[in-house]
Amino acid sequence: MSAPQDDRDVDCSPKVSPSLENSEPAVPSSSRRRFLGKLGSAATVTMAASVLGKAPAVLAQSDGSGGSSASGLNARVVKALALRVDAATADSLVPVPPHTTNGDENRYPDHSASYSKGLLQDDIGVVNPAAWASFKKALKSGKNSDFEAMIIGGTRTQNDPQGAYAFDMEGLDSVQFGNAPSPGDPTGLPVVPPFDQIASAAYGAQLIETYWASLLRDVAFTDYATNATAIAAAAELTTLPDYRGPRDSLGNVTPDLLFRGNFPGETIGPYMSQFMITPTSFGQQPIDQLMNTYLPNIDYMTDTTTFLQVQNGVSTGLTNQVDPTRRYLHDGRGLSAWTHSDVLFQGHLIAFLVLTTLKAPPNPGNPYIGSKTQNGFGTFGGPDYAASQGEAAARALARVCYQEWLVHLTHRPEAGGGVLHQILTGNQSKIDAKLNKNVLNSQAVAQSFSKYGTYLLSQPFPEGSPTHPSYPTGHGTVAGACITFLKFFFDETYVIPNPQVPSSDGLSLGPYTGSDAVQITVGGELNKLARNVSFGHGVLAGIHWRSDTDWSMTLGEAMTISVLQDKAQCYNEKFSITFTKLDGNKVTISNE
Repeated sequence: MSAPQDDRDVDCSPKVSPSLENSEPAVPSSSRRRFLGKLGSAATVTMAASVLGKAPAVLAQSDGSGGSSASGLNARVVKALALRVDAATADSLVPVPPHTTNGDENRYPDHSASYSKGLLQDDIGVVNPAAWASFKKALKSGKNSDFEAMIIGGTRTQNDPQGAYAFDMEGLDSVQFGNAPSPGDPTGLPVVPPFDQIASAAYGAQLIETYWASLLRDVAFTDYATNATAIAAAAELTTLPDYRGPRDSLGNVTPDLLFRGNFPGETIGPYMSQFMITPTSFGQQPIDQLMNTYLPNIDYMTDTTTFLQVQNGVSTGLTNQVDPTRRYLHDGRGLSAWTHSDVLFQGHLIAFLVLTTLKAPPNPGNPYIGSKTQNGFGTFGGPDYAASQGEAAARALARVCYQEWLVHLTHRPEAGGGVLHQILTGNQSKIDAKLNKNVLNSQAVAQSFSKYGTYLLSQPFPEGSPTHPSYPTGHGTVAGACITFLKFFFDETYVIPNPQVPSSDGLSLGPYTGSDAVQITVGGELNKLARNVSFGHGVLAGIHWRSDTDWSMTLGEAMTISVLQDKAQCYNEKFSITFTKLDGNKVTISNE
């Protein structure tokens, strides 16, 4: 997967202390434990002493047992403090990477290429200048009073902008992820590169893909191979050099490859991950994985009146119409409906339950493999596995909020459709942003206009996208974080037995008999699960871009690896666990 173009002369990230900007080189994951071992004597004792206000000599008397020293300090508390200080110190030595934007915020005076949904709008794609100023003032100060003073266009509120300022007690800080590879893996992909410039061919290719997805919203994934619209979508995307989705060995985008990703395992087997369709149970509560979805052929925001209402944050009074029949997830509308109201780590918690139903083996590095006297439970067992999913989601949201609100301010595909509508209806003079000719001449856009009578991008929800910037995506960052925990705990090479595929109406499951069935592994299906969830809330719903998913998954993964490096020191069991990153590189977490 190639990174979007880099415009390094633009950096809108908040200023950080010079001590962080000029810190020592990152501690590689492979040498982290050696670093902590060296730090753990005098330096740790001195720092712990300063925290507790005690003399270093008193702390040094601790022998690490559960007893108390002569001073009354509990030795275990001292050790716990030392672990926290060690981890925090090691994390603080990881340098801050560049936070590189695409430059569009400064390039277009009317900010028509930047996020402004919910603020007062002057026209389609054009935010009110005073509203924009109030918005930027709040983001710069971080003060609640300034956020409360933002000028909004209706009653819809901004979604957690103050989350961008949250700190955490685990892993690297939000500012330590950016336009550079994950710490400890300098050969890997950048974690959060700049988003495509709105006038670029790459941006145009992304917008074209969302228009095709909107036209295919009610077509079953299993029917793509014979569906005329899917065939046309694959044909047009094949002609776009800047399209970043997967291609076959001849360089073609085939219908079966539509809306898939490039990470390991994502193009193997059915479109839907086995973790989203396999029946399981939550304790004694059966989970059949049949879902409530929305009725087909009902789309929103295709007329200029409701579009502008939504951009202002005004309710249109419309609501989604629920399909009375529960179905397995089998098409774009179903996945969109699922992500419309899911708990952010829901799909990944269900994946954990499915893994237990399938009796998937633990990661080969699990310290209890072969033990005849012990088993894992709160550590390296079921409760540890399950709780990691909620933990990962909470940690991931702070990291993605920082990127969304304080760095990139990327607008949503619906806003890109608004810019497109203005240009194609002869109103380029009303808007500063420009678009590439590939999208101006797109077959997908022409077909959408023929269906709806405007060039606006149809939406499956009356309110369109959430009111926060698009890049990266929360669903994708949570997904990347959660599946990384599951790879840490489970054997990613385990082949899923008896894979299934939903029928074209979603009413039943049948055996998957493709020649690649024996290649469907836990690791590949976890990557596919993350894509399903993030694209369900993204490209398939028309509210996120392909890049949002690609780079949010790498952000979530990098965050979890940093958390696991900290957590490794807290386990009493000695272990060395290896798993495969999204870029195909291996990473090892160890406390030995």
